[in-house]
Amino acid sequence: MSEKILIGKIVNVFGLSGEVKVYNYSGSEDRYEKLEQIFAGGNRYRIQQVRHQKNMILLKLEGVDDRDTAERLRGKNVYMSEEELPELPENEHYIRDMIGMEVYDEPSGRIVGTLKDVLTERAQPVYVVNIEDGGEVLIPGVPVFVKKIDETTRRITVALIEGMLP
Repeated sequence: MSEKILIGKIVNVFGLSGEVKVYNYSGSEDRYEKLEQIFAGGNRYRIQQVRHQKNMILLKLEGVDDRDTAERLRGKNVYMSEEELPELPENEHYIRDMIGMEVYDEPSGRIVGTLKDVLTERAQPVYVVNIEDGGEVLIPGVPVFVKKIDETTRRITVALIEGMLP
């Protein structure tokens, strides 16, 4: 069975016909239009219709035909199947595949730590790296600092400047 990937959360219902409002975690505005199904509350639902309202996604799900049924999904996380992940262009990576990679500072020749997360809700991504003393360092995810991401060796090569490390 394939892995399920968290892409949103049902935060409310919309109207009387069973539509649900989803807060989108995936970063992709059109993610839901490309999916045939989602998983929520331990069940699989075929997507019948996708609409957008401000920064929310409205989904009409097969078998969810009234407000009461939709209410039971409120607060449930929304997942997609790993098989439905699109192939990425060369030199692009899914964050989930990068988590846990070793971060290596090329200029100093030392291991900085392990990638914990990538914050994407900013103007540019920020790499959160756990360092060996238990702290964290934040590295802007731009080419001047992030030189190479190698999924084969599970290593991210960076070029840090003085003052970036504690």
